[in-house]
Amino acid sequence: MWTARRSQPDGNELSQFHSGASDSAAQRDRARIIHCEAFRRLQAKTQVLGVGEHDFYRTRLTHSLEVAQIGSGICEQLRERYADNHHYLNWLPSMSQIEAICLAHDIGHPPFGHGGEVALNYYMHSMGGFEGNGQTLCIMAHLGEYSPMHGLDLTRRTMLGVLKYPVLHCEVASYPIELAETTSNIDSYKPPKCIHDEDETVLAWVLDGLPAEDIRLFRSTRQQGDKRKAAFKGFDTAIMELADDISYGVHDLEDVLALRLVTERAWQDDVISQLSGDDVISRDLDFYNRTLFSESSTERKHAISKLIRYFLPQISIVAQKRFETPLLDLQVQLSAEAQTTLQILKDFVYKHVIRRPEVQTLEYKGQQLVLKLFAVLRDNPERLLPPAVLKRYQQSENKERVICDYVSGMTDSYAIKLYHKVFSPDMGSVFDRL
Repeated sequence: MWTARRSQPDGNELSQFHSGASDSAAQRDRARIIHCEAFRRLQAKTQVLGVGEHDFYRTRLTHSLEVAQIGSGICEQLRERYADNHHYLNWLPSMSQIEAICLAHDIGHPPFGHGGEVALNYYMHSMGGFEGNGQTLCIMAHLGEYSPMHGLDLTRRTMLGVLKYPVLHCEVASYPIELAETTSNIDSYKPPKCIHDEDETVLAWVLDGLPAEDIRLFRSTRQQGDKRKAAFKGFDTAIMELADDISYGVHDLEDVLALRLVTERAWQDDVISQLSGDDVISRDLDFYNRTLFSESSTERKHAISKLIRYFLPQISIVAQKRFETPLLDLQVQLSAEAQTTLQILKDFVYKHVIRRPEVQTLEYKGQQLVLKLFAVLRDNPERLLPPAVLKRYQQSENKERVICDYVSGMTDSYAIKLYHKVFSPDMGSVFDRL
């Protein structure tokens, strides 16, 4: 069932893709993701720093490529570690499968990162919601260009692997009673981690054929603080998320150091002092202090690569023993020490880059830009929407969703260009195509 596509009735054999390999369907999925418009646009979407800030830092595209490389590395390590465990080996994703999942994981993120995400949810929170991961599913299922009815028309396993939060917006949304009445601060519209309400039928298709109790449990939620969250994720998703976390904690750390956004004093205070003293960094402290802050990019890259090589062998497979379906029951986890070290690195990046005022200013400016673009497009669809988008708008029952899809698909640079074309009197030309 895992190789079935939405456009391919169950029970019919799929044609081979380039070869008779057992993962031919996954190869096709990976190819469709790499060649789709949403993937290419990641080259001009914010990862941590704003696009155009420097010629070194990572974009969403380079981040996705690195996540795919780490994800495949995790699977290869696990194959060696569990060479005698045929059950685990049978369910580990192939190289093509995990790469397809990792490459697709960010294609739904809007321009200007999480600032853009909150801006779009400001308009959509009462109409099915907007969330970056939910938009990824929407692109795979509807908006991708390979099938008029089914988007990228990927296999069930790929879609399940990308499905980080198998719950609907309406099942986990919990906004403050008093929502902000001004757009100068819209933090209260931060979306829950979910898929959009309209995609309930897509979720049902992805899970179709599984035992009813597995579906019920997999779609359940848990309370965490004042928020409800998805309680479970699939095996492939757990591998992808771990690869994503390692890339965020280590590769984004490289950006921070290369661009000299942090001092050695901050590194000592917020990383070294928080470590156990018997961790991978502390055991080779002089090496990491010297190479991470070296003038040589080669030395710095050596240290970053060494950290990556440390984390991968620390990953193991665990069975929850709660699901009948192995793709739901099996999970991966880091050793306790490795998990603590990675969390310290992630917290360091978050504190000294994402939360620094300069970065927050850029995110806020992008958020305000998205808010204004959405409003003017919603109020003037006939005048401002491109013909193909206008046609979808006229045919849709949820017209705001069409506006949302259009804006969320923009790159940072395209959104800026359109904003100036609409609002700046001295910008724009009749020869500028939308």
